[in-house]
Amino acid sequence: MGQPSTGKLAANVGEIAREARIRSGLTQADVAERVGLATEVYGRLERGRMLPSVPSLRRLCIALRTPSDTFLGLNTGEVATWVAESSPPEYEEVPELRRLMRTLRKLDASQLKLIGLVAAALQKR
Repeated sequence: MGQPSTGKLAANVGEIAREARIRSGLTQADVAERVGLATEVYGRLERGRMLPSVPSLRRLCIALRTPSDTFLGLNTGEVATWVAESSPPEYEEVPELRRLMRTLRKLDASQLKLIGLVAAALQKR
C-alpha cells in the first residue's frame, strides 16, 4: 500500500476506534489495556497516526465489539477511498489482458521480442 492510502486507512481505523470506544463508555486507557498497548500508542492509533498490527487489530475488534470490516471501511456498500486509491491499475484491466500478462511474464527475452513483433503487426492491420 502506498503512503497516501495508508494515511487514509489509519485515519479510518482511528475514527472508528474512537467512536466505538466512546459508544462503549471506555477510556483510551481501558481500551489500551484490553488490546495490550501502551495508552500513548493507542492514542496515536485513535488519532490516525499509526496502524495496528494484525494481532492488535484482532484484539481491538474484540475489545470494542466491532468487526474488522468496519475498521477497514469494507462494510459500507461503497468502496473505501483507501481501497480505490490503492488498487493496482492491472486490477482494472479486462480479464483477457490480465491473462495475457500472466502468460507473458513466463516468457524469456527472445519470446517476448517475438510477441512484440506480432503485436506490432496486428496493430498495423
